[in-house]
Amino acid sequence: MKTNNWKTTLLTLTLAIGVLVSPGVSILSADHAEAASPKYKIAQQSFNIKGSKQNIGTINKNGTTYIALRNLNTALGLSTNFNNSTQMIQVKGKNRVMEINLKNNAMQLNGQLLTGPDPIVQDSTTYLPLRYLLEHLGYDVTYQKGTKLIGIEAIQENELKIQSEVIGADGDGKSLLVYYPVISGYSNNAVQKKINTFVKKEIDKQITAATKLMNQSETDDRQLSFDGRYTVSYNEKGKLSLYMDYYIYLGGAHGDPIRVPYTFDLATGAEITLQDAVQGSADYVSIINKNIKTQIKNRQLSLQVPFETIEPDRNFFLNRSGIVIYFEPYEYTSFADGMPQFVIPFSAFK
Repeated sequence: MKTNNWKTTLLTLTLAIGVLVSPGVSILSADHAEAASPKYKIAQQSFNIKGSKQNIGTINKNGTTYIALRNLNTALGLSTNFNNSTQMIQVKGKNRVMEINLKNNAMQLNGQLLTGPDPIVQDSTTYLPLRYLLEHLGYDVTYQKGTKLIGIEAIQENELKIQSEVIGADGDGKSLLVYYPVISGYSNNAVQKKINTFVKKEIDKQITAATKLMNQSETDDRQLSFDGRYTVSYNEKGKLSLYMDYYIYLGGAHGDPIRVPYTFDLATGAEITLQDAVQGSADYVSIINKNIKTQIKNRQLSLQVPFETIEPDRNFFLNRSGIVIYFEPYEYTSFADGMPQFVIPFSAFK
């Protein structure tokens, strides 16, 4: 079902391109603007970090646990460096390099500029949401309601690195900024090259189509733009799954987003179809349909048109919990519902 032509796939929705991760840090200049922030209580939270139990001070904000990375550096094997002159903090670990600029809170992961939640700055320490932070650093986070124990374990990822490349240009009332992933350090160089070549061609197709649309657009004085960001959603057990979120503005009240996912077999470099991903289940379409209908009901999701079935070649991506099917903007739901996602557990296909 994957479509790569903006002329036929543009759908209307203001969708924030939320991606990857922002680094939690613990070194902060005293003159950082924390004076205007409310004072939060630091509470001791029980953790089980790689089998070792300990208590760590955390902040609870609106039901979300925030934590300072310095409290986890030793246990998780991460390193944090602070450059006082540039006010830049760099966090390294798990084949990742994350940076946060304390002057403007700009964040990057492996070279990609990110958007993410605002940190809490208190007592010269920066706190970030625990789950948001660690899951994108390559860790699994669990919570036991009875004991209120938070567990943290490293995810056993495929041995490869993912670095960001960027294509950008400004001029003639138009702006282009697209980040895309490049694999390095993988043991099978032929597979690595095959995937990188495929992804770059896909990116070039999107840029070519979007540029043509911007050149043809007649709009007001506001700048036309095309942006792209990627998210790596799964990197385990010989498979790599990611998706590109694009956003194009051609004038008017808002722009148009689209998501294009890719899942690769790291043994061959071939792109995996939905039928490949369901572990040989012959009735995978009905299994997915049943799960989606149940989730729609449980979430009380309001649909503009009834959901009946997915296509056999439906777009998807993987995460740690299963196969993720999503509705395109306005496909079934309203503008305000964004892009609803439905996780179908891997166990459903056994």
